[in-house]
Amino acid sequence: MTTTPATPTTPAATPVTGERADLLVALEKQRHFLRFTTRDLTDEQAGLRTTASELCLGGLVKHVSSVERLWADFIVEGASAMPDFSAMTEADFARRADEFRMLPGETLAGVLAEYAEVARRTDELVATLPDLNATQALPKAPWFEADAEWSARRVLLHIVAETAQHAGHADIIREALDGAKSMG
Repeated sequence: MTTTPATPTTPAATPVTGERADLLVALEKQRHFLRFTTRDLTDEQAGLRTTASELCLGGLVKHVSSVERLWADFIVEGASAMPDFSAMTEADFARRADEFRMLPGETLAGVLAEYAEVARRTDELVATLPDLNATQALPKAPWFEADAEWSARRVLLHIVAETAQHAGHADIIREALDGAKSMG
C-alpha cells in the first residue's frame, strides 16, 4: 500500500502546493530520519562518540540545526548573515566545532526542541518567500566560487542535501551505539 504525504501547510493552515510543497516534504523526510536516530536515547548516549570521528548524535542534530538556521538567514539577509569563513581563525573553527558535541548542561530534549523551532521557521520561510529565484551573493569561503550567487531554491536544496548526509552519518553512529537502525 502506498501512502501519499499530507499536503504541507503554513502556520495559518493554508495549504502549500507545487514546488514549495515538494521542498517541505523533502525537508521533513530528511529531518525525520535524523531525529529518528535519537529515539529512546539518554542525554549521555546522545553525546557518545561511537566511531573514529568526533561526531555524536546530539552534536549532529545541533550542527544540522545551526546550518539550517544560517542558510535560512542567508536567504533573507544575504552573506552578512554568515561568518566570513575566509577570515576565521583556528580559535573560531574550534568554537564552531562545539556544535558537533553535546556540551555540559545540554540535553537531547533541548537540542531537539531547538531543531524543531529552526525547522518551523524554515518551513514558514519556504511557504511565504515571495520568490524562490531570488539570489544572494555567497559569503567568502575557500569552498565557494568567488562572486557566486545562489537562489533561495538552491539554498533549500542544499539544506535538504546537508540534512540527508548527516542523517546517514547519524544512522551509522546509532547502529554502532546499540545496533538500532533507521531502516531495515
